[in-house]
Amino acid sequence: MARAFAKISFTPDVQTVQTEMGSRDAYTAVELGEPEIPALSAVEQAFIAERDSFYLATVGQTGWPYVQHRGGPAGFLKVLDERTLGYADFSGNRQYISVGNLRGDNRVSLFLMDYPGRQRLKIWGRARVVSQHDEPELLAKLESADFRAPVERGIVIEVEAFDWNCPKYITPRYNQHTLEAALLKASQVQPIAEVRQAPAVLGNGALPLVISAIRQLTPQIRGYELSHIDGERLPAYQAGAHLRVPIAMPDGRVAYHAYSLTEVQTDPEYYRIAVLRVDAGEGGSSAVHDGWQLGTRLNIDAPDNYFPLHDDHRPALLIAGGIGITPIKAMAEALAARGTDFQLHYAGRSPQEMAFVNGLQRQYPDQCRFYYSRTTPENKLAIAKVLGDAPAEAVIYVCGPNRLIEEVRNTARQIGIAEARVQFESFV
Repeated sequence: MARAFAKISFTPDVQTVQTEMGSRDAYTAVELGEPEIPALSAVEQAFIAERDSFYLATVGQTGWPYVQHRGGPAGFLKVLDERTLGYADFSGNRQYISVGNLRGDNRVSLFLMDYPGRQRLKIWGRARVVSQHDEPELLAKLESADFRAPVERGIVIEVEAFDWNCPKYITPRYNQHTLEAALLKASQVQPIAEVRQAPAVLGNGALPLVISAIRQLTPQIRGYELSHIDGERLPAYQAGAHLRVPIAMPDGRVAYHAYSLTEVQTDPEYYRIAVLRVDAGEGGSSAVHDGWQLGTRLNIDAPDNYFPLHDDHRPALLIAGGIGITPIKAMAEALAARGTDFQLHYAGRSPQEMAFVNGLQRQYPDQCRFYYSRTTPENKLAIAKVLGDAPAEAVIYVCGPNRLIEEVRNTARQIGIAEARVQFESFV
């Protein structure tokens, strides 16, 4: 949470209510210091570029707020630079309430929703109207070439603060394009000749667990929470640990796959893992997505750890590719908790396909760097530079596809980094 957001939003009346409700102490630290200059990172910019609508709030001369829905093709709200947004204002019902309100008060608030991904971004700024007569070149930048709705004006917004909201109570909703793509994919799945009944309890480990929560982290990644069937505490573990879980396969076999624990708890009430669905793989991840439901029973063994975090105060360099973020996220949390310096570099196709991006950015804005090969291909993870900039004593952890691991290991070898300083775990 940024200080600029807190300075704008946490008015004396808000602070009074926070005190009454017991949350004031948790937010006080956010307000300390001077407000930073807000800058939309690659995460926010990519999120904005994929939205096809948003809600705009203005305030009229009577003091009443007014909220208007603005829609258009994906990306019609354009990022002009890291502090400036703009959009073409299409002709509507000709009430002109928002535009009229801006003549008396240029403050605006935007609410951007990603319903399938259960994400929302709030933006505060000051808006001004752009006319064809005064600024034709700027207005041309705001237009969408393939969208034929008549443009009456442009609106340019100087960003003064932004904040990500938590995903609570966001009901996933899907547009026609997403549903059509999912139906097409489902129609192309070959039917299974015979599906055998899965056992009531999977596995024969010592811990009787039950799936107590399921969360859709991205369109292809699902998070699972596993709790003790009797509500008992679970064995503790360290960052980098994994669970070996039983999976009922369509042919009746019970296969075992290892999934990293995504967070660290000293006295855990539950375990959390994240599973990327890979339909072209061996079938384990697809069977998890298709078969695991709330209430599914699993008997597993305590967590094991072949990718442990060092226990001294040497700094760490964390590198993750795709679903390889799962143990790396837990490592970041453990390092931050004990006050050890670290840098995290996380690469994937796009923010919408990468788990935990928003949470990591909120928690560790100064330590995290993100790279998106699909939305910003020019912003590539440069392994040689990342390794070369790391402190001489830093321990390096990398998890992800084999090609990423091999590039890190080979580059480290070429620039003289001892092999013992490079720890890795591969995901297919």
